[in-house]
Amino acid sequence: MNYTVAIVGRPNVGKSTLFNRLLEQRKAIVDDVSGVTRDRQYGIADWNGKTFNVIDTGGFVAGSDDVFEKEIAKQVLIAVEEAHAIIFMVDAATGLTDLDDAMAAVLRKSTKPVLLTVNKVDNNDRMLEATEFYSMGFDHIFFIAAASGSGTGELLDALTELMPEEPAEEETTEPALPKLAIIGQPNVGKSSLLNALTGQERTIVSDIAGTTRDTIHTHYKLFQKEFILIDTAGIRRKTKVHEDLEFYSVIRAIKAMDEADVCLLLLDAEKGITAQDLNIFSLAAKKGKGIVVLVNKWDLLAKETNTAKEYEKQLKQRLAPFTDVPILFISALEKTRIFKAVEIALEVYENRKQKIPTSSLNDTMLKAIQGYHPPVVRGYPIKIKFVTQLPTAVPSFAFFCNFPDDIKQPYKNYLENKLRENFKLTGVPVRLFFRKK
Repeated sequence: MNYTVAIVGRPNVGKSTLFNRLLEQRKAIVDDVSGVTRDRQYGIADWNGKTFNVIDTGGFVAGSDDVFEKEIAKQVLIAVEEAHAIIFMVDAATGLTDLDDAMAAVLRKSTKPVLLTVNKVDNNDRMLEATEFYSMGFDHIFFIAAASGSGTGELLDALTELMPEEPAEEETTEPALPKLAIIGQPNVGKSSLLNALTGQERTIVSDIAGTTRDTIHTHYKLFQKEFILIDTAGIRRKTKVHEDLEFYSVIRAIKAMDEADVCLLLLDAEKGITAQDLNIFSLAAKKGKGIVVLVNKWDLLAKETNTAKEYEKQLKQRLAPFTDVPILFISALEKTRIFKAVEIALEVYENRKQKIPTSSLNDTMLKAIQGYHPPVVRGYPIKIKFVTQLPTAVPSFAFFCNFPDDIKQPYKNYLENKLRENFKLTGVPVRLFFRKK
């Protein structure tokens, strides 16, 4: 069960700066203009050995002042409903505003833990001014300067303490079924695909109520194949229709991703791959999930002779560096190639699960290393002596060598490509580790 933390607050209090600090990279565009966060709105942070999803709600707020309050209230409501904990950010430089109060009123009704975080406390005067925020009546209050990072450690400690301990993997006698999730943006045809897969042959064994309120798990037994389909498309309560769909679907996709083994990323053939699709793709890769890219509504596209080949080539350019992914052109409405999609997803599942014998790993990889040695460092040759696969959910390989820190990215890419050439790893992110023997 992955933990999700949402950062909420009125515009320009520094949500993106904190977000970048938690993710330790500059992802969002940060500027001094309200509502500028336009880039990545979510990522994975880790602290004290615990990893969690972080969502920056700022990125979804519309740009004009009159819309702000409505939009923000909407964001906050969705965040409160979907996240496990909320970082509520205010700004010591401006002090307490009506918008902060309005947001606090929404958050007080929530049963989720709220961590009130006062930003821009970077000197003693600010610290004194910041005490006015105690009047808001939240239990957890933190004074930080997101830009320099001061105080963020205490905030992260408090966050990780709220997280439940990961339960040990329980030994079950029955084999775990592959879990496939259909993810993608609104209106790409997730529901159509689900209906096409489940609608015709009523041989579904049972509907299992989703473990979380908003993913439905369908147990599937068709054509000698058995798996669980995680659907995020359905169950939007009627009152929710006016909500920010994109924001909502992203949170949904992240949740489905956490539960799945393989993600079927659905794209709209006419729109091609958008920035948001790429975000979802790289997040799935980062989480080590198997990925199959399905280009839907292919029947609507005017075809020249080699459209599919061209299209696939351009898609792979956008997906680089992780291009070893199956790409299928389907039509959920016409039911074209949708069962092929399931077959390929199950192959990717097997690829992700496989354990490669150490002997064949060494035979192959040591030959590849002989064929192209790592570059010499400080006059010493780097020697890689031994390779083994680590016992992890995502295929991970340890290379034992004399200078593990000196192996550069291009050579890592070479090794990964050799692994992919020789072993079936299509659709699966691979992790390489270099260790001293």
